[in-house]
Amino acid sequence: MAIASKFKILLSDKSLRSSILFVLAMLAVFRLAAHIPVPGIDSSSLRDLFAGNDVLGLLNLFTGGGIENFSIVALGIGPYITSSIIFQLLVMTIPRLQELQKEGEYGQKKINQYTRLLSIPLAYLQGYGLIALLRGGGSGTASGLLGSTSFIEMASLLTILAGGTIFLMWLGELITEKNVGNGISLLIFAGIVSGIPTTLQRMFISFDQSQLVNLIIFAVIAIIVVAAIVFITEGQRNIPVSYAKRVRGNRMYGGVDTHLPLRVNQAGVIPIIFAISILLFPPVIARFFLSSGTAWLASMAQFVNDLFQNQAFFGSIYFVLVVAFTYFYTAVIFHPAQIAENLQKQGGFIPGVRPGNHTAEYIGRVSNRIMLAGALFLGLIAVLPLAMQPIFGSSILVVGGTSLLIVVAVVIEIVKQINSQIEMRTYDHL
Repeated sequence: MAIASKFKILLSDKSLRSSILFVLAMLAVFRLAAHIPVPGIDSSSLRDLFAGNDVLGLLNLFTGGGIENFSIVALGIGPYITSSIIFQLLVMTIPRLQELQKEGEYGQKKINQYTRLLSIPLAYLQGYGLIALLRGGGSGTASGLLGSTSFIEMASLLTILAGGTIFLMWLGELITEKNVGNGISLLIFAGIVSGIPTTLQRMFISFDQSQLVNLIIFAVIAIIVVAAIVFITEGQRNIPVSYAKRVRGNRMYGGVDTHLPLRVNQAGVIPIIFAISILLFPPVIARFFLSSGTAWLASMAQFVNDLFQNQAFFGSIYFVLVVAFTYFYTAVIFHPAQIAENLQKQGGFIPGVRPGNHTAEYIGRVSNRIMLAGALFLGLIAVLPLAMQPIFGSSILVVGGTSLLIVVAVVIEIVKQINSQIEMRTYDHL
């Protein structure tokens, strides 16, 4: 279908148009909430602190710019993502949760409910760590951003921050229900895109003619990276599948050849989000203990802080985590044994491969082989900006590389879901 025809359906179909407008309205509400600050914070000093620290810059990116303003949604959906990671690990280790997951839609709803409930204490815990850091747990420019607080004031701040996270979880679910994209991913996407004007403004203010060549090289690399991300994200291996002929009554079924598509990157943007969420914890916690009265604790905190400021170490850990989480998340969502069982029930088979366990092993082997290319590619793209930073001399590229991965993946997901909605409506009119 031509783009003009799709756009016409998009404008003419009332329900689809309403869904898109609703999602845009919810994103606008999120951006409005991100600019409502919690009282008692020196906002200008806070922005200077985050601008001069790459790790805190990633944290600000991850929360959609909420921490830079210390807004009511300063924690973003970080606690929810952390809770999701915990439960995905628990599902793989606890038999009761495995049985619950196999119960279909009901089981998935129960696990999602547990995930949301765990997000609340995690929000309080992460909120306390952030407040303690700003209250003087850090050093240098971080000291004094938030003065001493009473128990009532601390409880109020934590409740506001936890409430902001719950509010974003609710917004994310409302967006997901509209089938225009994943709500959580769209919230992160909106936070990244909203920071583009500020980044461009800073770039143009500090721009001089000597940086023109670097700017052109950066633009060319960005275009190549976007094209490569789209290529890998859309890449797939088609496994041939044949269906045997079956006779039911007076009719014959089957006897067709088709294929089973296996994507090179089945995990999408989730490994990047997981990797960032894990990387953020050690340096933030370490900054909290920098001013500790215990000498060995302060020394260890300083060591961890310096270690994560080392670009080589940070890049290596980032690469390993992205690759590991690609395999981990794919193992959670992709089940070769279940696919083999469904094929066998439907009378399908892979030519040259015996049904049952042999088919499951074959699908798993092919998936792992092509997944290696996808995982390594994601890891290399993630650390590419870190390698480029000494050349361009700008920390913007560190955050920009991660942003590019998330933005491109989310845009592809949005386009696919909108296309599926348009195609479904096209069939309804036939």
